[in-house]
Amino acid sequence: MNFLRRKPSLPAALKPRLSPDERVVAWSLVAGDQAVVATNHGLWLPGSPEFLGWHDIHKAAWSGRELRITPAEIAEERESYTVFVDGPILTFLLLEPGDLPDQVRTRVTKSVAYTTHHPLASGAGGARVVGRRVAGRNGLTWAVRYDAGTPVELPAVVELTDQLVATAQGTMAAPD
Repeated sequence: MNFLRRKPSLPAALKPRLSPDERVVAWSLVAGDQAVVATNHGLWLPGSPEFLGWHDIHKAAWSGRELRITPAEIAEERESYTVFVDGPILTFLLLEPGDLPDQVRTRVTKSVAYTTHHPLASGAGGARVVGRRVAGRNGLTWAVRYDAGTPVELPAVVELTDQLVATAQGTMAAPD
């Protein structure tokens, strides 16, 4: 008889401190008897109490051996949105990846409810406006990620970005 093999449960010693409504959806061992743990809320990184919500991950790539995560870092808080930049890329060699890479890709993608890129006038770069779902919170959080070389402190760029975000928020507003 063929039985489906089920991955064993995450060892208690590797289980992060989860919130009451958080559950493990996938995990993989990495070197040093540590694990990358994906939950319905985000990704717990090995060897630290660091947690990245799905909405905090700009990019996730899987090479077939390594999981590469590019976290978002706050560059500036503005009135109705946050300006993010790419954080340092985090790379993990997954010893038994199972469905962890697929769960990461799926959940990062599902956190994005709205995304659009806008070139800015006069070749001054561009801005990506993103509305993302955050686990356990109603509504969307709004962020902007500028192209490299965009003069982000110019008043005209800030004003245009404010307008772009307001338009996006209006587009995604719930109908009355």
